[in-house]
Amino acid sequence: MLSFFVIALFIFFIGLLFIPLISAQIQIIATYDMDYLYEQIQNPVGKIEDFLIQYNVVQSEPGFLITQVRESLIASFSKINFQGIINTVVNTTSSLFIALMAVSFITFFLLLENGLLRRNIMNLIPNAYFELAVSTFNKVERLLSNYLVGLLIQLTCIFSLASLGLTLVGIEYALTIAMFAAVANLIPYAGPILGATFGVIVGLSTGEFDTSNDIILMIIKILGVFSVVQVTDNVVLQPLIFSKSVKAHPLEIFVVIFAGAKIAGILGMIFAIPVYTIFRVSFLEFFKGYREYRIFKF
Repeated sequence: MLSFFVIALFIFFIGLLFIPLISAQIQIIATYDMDYLYEQIQNPVGKIEDFLIQYNVVQSEPGFLITQVRESLIASFSKINFQGIINTVVNTTSSLFIALMAVSFITFFLLLENGLLRRNIMNLIPNAYFELAVSTFNKVERLLSNYLVGLLIQLTCIFSLASLGLTLVGIEYALTIAMFAAVANLIPYAGPILGATFGVIVGLSTGEFDTSNDIILMIIKILGVFSVVQVTDNVVLQPLIFSKSVKAHPLEIFVVIFAGAKIAGILGMIFAIPVYTIFRVSFLEFFKGYREYRIFKF
């Protein structure tokens, strides 16, 4: 019960980080003003327009580009199906709630019946292969434990570095962006890009800018922080976690992750290393038993 409530409490506090951001976005949408958006983009679009006219790229009167942008924005927002968006949100929320309840139920009984799954599997193993199966289970559990502990350390380091860096450069909702980046980093290779993209979107939607240079400076700050985080992750954290924890060559990890992406998409990338570790250790142990102890008799 204690372990279960600690996990639930941890997830609850993570959710609290996103409530202020979601509330701010709802307020922005509720007070949305087309004229304000038009004023925000008028200056950068005007510079592009002056450049095109100056170098004779287009033959039009001044003001043509901003007029087209305004008309396109109005047309785009008039085509938005708000009823469809609401239905999608409701369906997604229902699916997430059902999945959360299922995971919570399964997690509780796995914690309550500690070792139940392992005992049931071991009961299916013939006596001739019992010792080999026990050795395989122990090695798989040890490697997966090392991998999960290392993954937790990686997420903690990424969250700490990203939150500290974003706070120092003055980005709002630094903790929320850092937490999203840390969780997104569970997706190998694509996770850092998702984290940086989320940071830029949050910065653009919540910041206040006087000129277009302020926008560019904000984007540079966010990308700079995530660049430092990514270099640290690639040089220090990933080699230590992925290679040493599961005793596999980095090239193996690279191929396995892309194979997982091909088979099952994002979920395949997340679970590729644990699944590969189970199969690799099992195969090596049984192959060792076949060569040294002749456990298979034909």
